[in-house]
Amino acid sequence: MKKNAIIISPVAGALKKLGEDIRDARRRRNITMALLAERAGINVITLSKIEKGDPGTSIGGYASVLFSMSMINRLRDIADASHDLTGQMLANERLPKRVRIKRKGT
Repeated sequence: MKKNAIIISPVAGALKKLGEDIRDARRRRNITMALLAERAGINVITLSKIEKGDPGTSIGGYASVLFSMSMINRLRDIADASHDLTGQMLANERLPKRVRIKRKGT
């Protein structure tokens, strides 16, 4: 990510919370940063950035850490259609009012 990129406040807040949650999950498991970084295939500096919610860290790093703590299923479902209430509402608005059968020969 570019150094001068602007991060929208809700995005920064969500990443900060995600990083804190990852840090807390690691600590609840009594896992050192060095061990988690090794399991995730990243270095400790990257893990530190993830735990701080650094928006410049790749989503792959976040995913590797979540996988290493058996939490990857939650990431898999983030943008699942069943959770997309706005998309469902828009799709419902486009439903036809009536469905007609086309007859042959008319």
